[in-house]
Amino acid sequence: MKKFIIILCISSIFGISKSQNSSSNKISTDKNQTFTEFENKFMNDYWAQFPESSVYSGLHKYDAVLTIPNLENRNSDLNFAKKYLLKLNEFSLNELSDLNKIDFHLIEDQLNEIVWSTNELRSWQWNPGSYNVGGIFAQTLFGKYAPLEVRLKSFQKKAELVPQYFKSAKENIKNPVEILQNLGIAQNEGSLEIFEKNIQDSVKVSKLSEADKNLVLKSSKAAATSIKNYIAWLKNLKPTERRDFRLGKELYDQKFRYNIQSSFSAEELYQLALKRKTFIHTEMAKLAKEMSPKYYGNQKTPTSDFQLIRKVLDTLSSQHVKPEEFQSAIEKQIPDLVKFINDKNLLYLDPSKPLIVRKEPAYMAGVAGASVSAPGPYDKDGDTYYNVGSLSGWSKEKSESYLREYNNYMLQILDIHEAIPGHYTQLVYANQSPSIIKSVFGNGSMIEGWAVYGEQMMLENGYGNSSPELMLMWYKWNLRSVCNTILDYSVHTKNMSKDEAMKLLTDEAFQEKTEAEGKWNRVSVGSVQLTSYYNGYQEIINLRNEIKDKEKSAFNVKAFNEKFLSYGNSPVKYIREMMLK
Repeated sequence: MKKFIIILCISSIFGISKSQNSSSNKISTDKNQTFTEFENKFMNDYWAQFPESSVYSGLHKYDAVLTIPNLENRNSDLNFAKKYLLKLNEFSLNELSDLNKIDFHLIEDQLNEIVWSTNELRSWQWNPGSYNVGGIFAQTLFGKYAPLEVRLKSFQKKAELVPQYFKSAKENIKNPVEILQNLGIAQNEGSLEIFEKNIQDSVKVSKLSEADKNLVLKSSKAAATSIKNYIAWLKNLKPTERRDFRLGKELYDQKFRYNIQSSFSAEELYQLALKRKTFIHTEMAKLAKEMSPKYYGNQKTPTSDFQLIRKVLDTLSSQHVKPEEFQSAIEKQIPDLVKFINDKNLLYLDPSKPLIVRKEPAYMAGVAGASVSAPGPYDKDGDTYYNVGSLSGWSKEKSESYLREYNNYMLQILDIHEAIPGHYTQLVYANQSPSIIKSVFGNGSMIEGWAVYGEQMMLENGYGNSSPELMLMWYKWNLRSVCNTILDYSVHTKNMSKDEAMKLLTDEAFQEKTEAEGKWNRVSVGSVQLTSYYNGYQEIINLRNEIKDKEKSAFNVKAFNEKFLSYGNSPVKYIREMMLK
């Protein structure tokens, strides 16, 4: 009898357990469904609040809208962020799926950053360069998502708001950073081409009525006048007080936390970068000594490692294309990269997503020499552009310095980083992610880190026959990512001067003067973003090493690459949690 009672009790216990598990699973499913509904409503409201962001993401519901950057709009942004933070915190992380947990964090970080940037960073007061409508109008004018006539009408309605936009911009600016004031002048001058030439060309070939054509041209002319007035106002602006372009440690640490979403603190990453710099110098010295007999025979060579590295780099840097061949040389390399990846079976490349190499648009000039512009998640069939800076109008000395930096070896690494399997490939995968949150609020450090990791992955698998020349140039390139972090952190938190920065970049990172000057310009007009390259790279390498240790001989690079990219633009620290389960 006692035995029967025990069995009965055990059966009852298991019955209860099964019932509880079933109930728990139902609650979990319900919570995730509710969270999905929350995400959908949040995104709909987010696009209404930030219409320009929707256009860049490929959603064209708000094409005719231009946000006026005034106090009323800033307060509206704050109210939106605070409202949705309250709604978000109604969910318990423990009840969400792993992928939804990542979305939760991405939404939370985005909303907190809106509050922080509005109230604490306050760049709307000191960054005249942030007021530029060229990019958003270019999206409307050059997009292929709708007939030209539809896009021109959106252009016209939006152009009517440009005078009010720049009126508010002038009211906002109180203590401008001088270099950002100059950037605002240069980039707005570049955007005039859209309103004075490109729009006329488009109107001319459109099927609009004469009345509608005149409306478009009238609005565009008024917009161009407003831009010219803003440029003239900036040129004459001589404030009694100017903000330093350096953020300072407190703001820098906060921005790093929101923008990079790293497993490291800014200080920890800086220390890791210093160690990596020492390692790279050691490896470069070995390669330089190995190549010395090949290039110099019995000639006397420098005894200093740094001088020998510089000498070999100088020799290799003389092998470069002519200025007028720069863009065409990039175009010719793309098919070779595709073939190598396919032959080595490193990663699936979608042949239906072509990459278009083009001259960098004028409204984008002044920040980076090469970049990729990919279609947003709502515009999956849109074109992906590889923007290449033009050397037209450069002096012979400046062109030679730039081309020595982007020599025949470095140009290959640049294409791997920016195009295949770097940014272009990663962004194609990201747009296939089922999570719109991960696509829209993507982590920049994961994106940049993947591009840097991709360089190493290609060389590890035999690209360029792993020649010592290419390896030496890659170490120089990798040193650039490392020194980006050292430079950015040192300038914005340690008051590094331009002379000290140029010494770091030219003497320790072996960069040409023109490249170093460009990097100083970048660190002067922006902050934190330069750390994203090394941070993302280091986090991905750490993760790959962990996966290798776990899987041992079963590790497969293609499987790792595709699994990693399947999580969209998520921060690496969250991808790590998923992949190590």
